[in-house]
Amino acid sequence: MAERRVTVGWPEGLHARPASIFVRAATASGVPVTIAKGDGSPVNAASMLAVLSLGAEGGQEVVLASDAEGSEAALDRLAKLVSEGLEELPGTV
Repeated sequence: MAERRVTVGWPEGLHARPASIFVRAATASGVPVTIAKGDGSPVNAASMLAVLSLGAEGGQEVVLASDAEGSEAALDRLAKLVSEGLEELPGTV
């Protein structure tokens, strides 16, 4: 299983708008991805309610994981999005 440990770069954490950006990017990745806060239980990264339920704050570590084919590139892109607090997934127009 591939995973990336990253620090949440959005000051407000994975709440409302940042969570929406992340969920859209996870869905667009085309591979099943999970996200967990620290060493907590993983949840579906494509589910807005699941991501919001994590309560991940800015500066906290989250773990992105997937065992699907092509997951390495998808996790790299999602990790960049989360760690840098970007407004959209890198490589999108």
